[in-house]
Amino acid sequence: MKYISYILIPLFIMSCDPKDFQRILDTANQNVLTNADISSGLKEALNIGVQKGVTTLSAQNGYYESIYKILLPLEAKKVVDKLKFIPGFADLEKEAVKKINLAAEDAAKSASPIFVKAIREMTISDVTNILMGDKNAATLYLHNKTYQNLYSEFNPVIITSLNKFGALNLWKDAITKYNSLPFVEKINPDLGDHVTRKALDGLFALIEQKELGIRTDISQRTSDLLKKVFAKQDKP
Repeated sequence: MKYISYILIPLFIMSCDPKDFQRILDTANQNVLTNADISSGLKEALNIGVQKGVTTLSAQNGYYESIYKILLPLEAKKVVDKLKFIPGFADLEKEAVKKINLAAEDAAKSASPIFVKAIREMTISDVTNILMGDKNAATLYLHNKTYQNLYSEFNPVIITSLNKFGALNLWKDAITKYNSLPFVEKINPDLGDHVTRKALDGLFALIEQKELGIRTDISQRTSDLLKKVFAKQDKP
């Protein structure tokens, strides 16, 4: 049988129209999925998720009227409870929450290049495991590998936005007043850190949501690369 196949294969090649044979070769090459393809496909999926997250959360009330609404840190509850009966601080919680969410929405507009830079610099040594892993494996990889760098770059953006909307001044006045009260343990929660972490949590959640969509919904694979790469994880 092997002898016959050795004769038939060359005969088949010789009988093929050169253009048809080239198309066969091209198709075979297109179906070969390399680590470079997988890396590019995962990065494209993450970039799409970033754009969705930034667009959604930087819109008017993107944080404030969504499940990603940022509340005051738990430590601030005692401040609010103590000051709500003091003139000038009755609406402290409502005003502070509104201001910090406005700041997060404003800062989110600057998040895209920070994320894109982090994604571009990703070095994936085990890309197949990420592709064939959990439905949020790429997002988790991005989070684990880049969170601290993202935080370092995003935190100053958040601080600038908090200052822009007067959130830090409002909070500083509240803390100063609270700490001047008798018999209270003095506190000074880092509002900038809190808002930065919650803002990033919201962005990563939307990136994860988009990754899940691309993994499970073929219609969300909007490029040939995404279709090629994620078809591999569709196979049982």
